[in-house]
Amino acid sequence: MSSSSDRVTTRQWRDGQAVASDFPLSEVSERLEEDGSLIWVDLCDPGRAHLAELAGELGLDSHAVEDAVTAYERPKATRHARHTFLTVYATRLDPGDPTPGRRESRLVTSRISAFVLPRGIITVRSDDTFDMAPVLERWNEDPELLRLGVGALVHGLLDTVVDGHFEAIQRLDDAIEGLEDLLFDDRGPSHEVQVRTYRLRKELVELRRVVLPMREVVNAVLRHRSELEGRHTELDGSYDDLYDHVLRASEWTESLRDMITTVFETNLSLQDARLNTVMKKLTGWAAIIAVPTAVTGWFGQNVPYPGFGKGSGVLMSAGVILGIGVVLYIVFKRKSWI
Repeated sequence: MSSSSDRVTTRQWRDGQAVASDFPLSEVSERLEEDGSLIWVDLCDPGRAHLAELAGELGLDSHAVEDAVTAYERPKATRHARHTFLTVYATRLDPGDPTPGRRESRLVTSRISAFVLPRGIITVRSDDTFDMAPVLERWNEDPELLRLGVGALVHGLLDTVVDGHFEAIQRLDDAIEGLEDLLFDDRGPSHEVQVRTYRLRKELVELRRVVLPMREVVNAVLRHRSELEGRHTELDGSYDDLYDHVLRASEWTESLRDMITTVFETNLSLQDARLNTVMKKLTGWAAIIAVPTAVTGWFGQNVPYPGFGKGSGVLMSAGVILGIGVVLYIVFKRKSWI
């Protein structure tokens, strides 16, 4: 569908049915003028020549064009004179078990910018990490929805991105639950708990940066819909559902942050408790060892004592050592000091 050399994809629908694909960028403006036409243009890691060509042909705002290729733009939706400009981030978590001791974040984000015109949408991706095939499949599965105009295309794109957010959040939730199981395992390695906690906190911080602003993005799209395409009430329910998903993703992310903070604090508390337990055990054993040391040290002085110079004296001193040691062991054991 797309050209491997310039990584440009084009598609045209008319009355909900696909009628053309892979046409050159020079034809975009003409096709946008056709009645009932709906256009999608996708630029993957474009050069400035492609964007300049489209900007000159379609009258795209120069600031929006600059934002489309600038790194580290925050998620946003901006209304310009002839179009609405969107920037969102698709997310995924690297599959498989993480490498032991790995502290680098497994979260992968891919920026997607979009110029929303009255009869079309132009998507600009920073790389091919995010696959547009699921978005295109979602657009094509309901031709009646495409009859409603560009709002259907925008909804399909945002809905796919938000679904990716949910998938990443779910995987982080599962990882935190696994961390909790390891946290309360007395035989579990404490260093691994610390590393995994650090990595999950880092991943959640990165995820929050792209999930929380989505509420503003969807709100802005809802405000600008009527200005851009005329309001189709058939899409209101779909956009309300999308906004509900965005709210749920935001709340879920916030709850995960609280959970990982609790895990971090609990780990510190458990470490203190384990240290106290170790100190009590060491104190108990030290008390037991002190008994024979005291007895042998006392009997080692050059003074007569019961059994002095006889074999019974050795047996009696050994009995004293063993008896007091056993008594102390039983007392400490009942107190769970050892």
